[in-house]
Order: sequence, then C-alpha cells, then structure tokens
Amino acid sequence: MSGFRLPRASEGAMQPSKGQVVAVVGAESTGKTTLAQSLASALRAQGHDAVMVPEYLREFCDRHGRTPFVHEQLHIAAEQSARVARARAEHALVVADTTALMTATYSEFIFGDTSLWAEAMASHRQVDLTLLTALDLPWVADGHQRDGAHVQPPVDAIIRRALVLHAQPFAVVAGQGAVRLSAGLQAVLHWLQAPQRAVQAATQPRWKWVCEDCDDGDCEQHPVEGGTL
Repeated sequence: MSGFRLPRASEGAMQPSKGQVVAVVGAESTGKTTLAQSLASALRAQGHDAVMVPEYLREFCDRHGRTPFVHEQLHIAAEQSARVARARAEHALVVADTTALMTATYSEFIFGDTSLWAEAMASHRQVDLTLLTALDLPWVADGHQRDGAHVQPPVDAIIRRALVLHAQPFAVVAGQGAVRLSAGLQAVLHWLQAPQRAVQAATQPRWKWVCEDCDDGDCEQHPVEGGTL
C-alpha cells in the first residue's frame, strides 16, 4: 500500500492558511478528546479565534459500527489531515483531536503496516505545537475504539519514537481533571507568547553585575584592557 494522498489545493487542504495548529495525540483512553475540547473552549474564552477539529476515526467507527480495516486506514488519515487543513484556513488557532500521526501509529501497531508514515509525518510537520497525553488516567472502555490498558505503553512508545525521529518537539500533558487542562493550557500559552519573549530578549539590555569587593585578579568581572566585560 502506498502512502495516503493529501488533498490538492483545489480541494481545500493545501491552500495557504493563516492559522496555527495545536495537535493533541496520545494512546487510547488518555483524555485526548476532553483535553482538545477544553483547550479550544478556554482559548476562546481568552479571546482567541480557536476551533476544535474532532477525531475522524471516532466518526468512522460510529457510522460503521466497527473499527476500520487496514485498507480503510489511508482514507481516515487523509480525511483527518484535510479537516485540520480546512479549519486552519478559516481560523487563527486550531486544536486538533489527533492527526494522521495517530492513524499511522495504529496501522503499525495493529496491522504491522508502516506504509502510512511518510505522508503522515509530512502532514504532522504542519503542526505548530504537539501535546502528548500522559498515561496517568484510568482506562475506560469506549465503544469500538478501545482495546484495553495493555495497548497504551506500546502505542505511546511508537508515538514518541516518531516525534523524536522526525525532530518534532512535543510537550507531555499530565494530571487529573482541571490539573490536566491547566497543564495543557499553560503549554499552549507559553508557545503563543514565544514571539513576544524573543522580541523582548533582543531589545532589552542584558543584566550585568560587577563585584566591587572581589580581590581575584583573574575574575571575569574585573576591568580588562579596552573596557570591562
């Protein structure tokens, strides 16, 4: 099986976009959907033009009453990427409940199929911030999608391996309830404020202290020929 085809620009997914994407990824039953929904709501409450893109896999399973077969994974990955891209073209900030990375992860874990990885990571590289949900929540059954707590560690390992291998930085979000939301929101706000911090660092003079009482002649704070350090 070849990698899935990303939709063409005329189909909406690859058009120039104005928005930035926060992707929530992680093993099953680690609170991805709850976190994504809560983050989008919290960001809107702070005045951001934020929208949440649901996980297409959940919609697929509800519609068909089963989990996908191996040959259906390609469509699921492409549709998730297309929906994220469309939202990105219309909103300043998109919180995605998973990306094609998760489809590739489960294709490898369940079917031993690694053919989706190239396109999945090409799509995920358009993400601006990745949040990885920690394995600290109790496992809860959820219809067709969940297999059991035993699949969480190996799935988490595949996700981490992919992110590290492709040099995609990520923040791990842990904690229960409001603590988990607070951790995720802090990570997003810290990332959003990065440009402002960079400007401040470039324009503000560096703090410098000179010890007046030091008697060490080799001290870097002592005057040197041509001025002071």
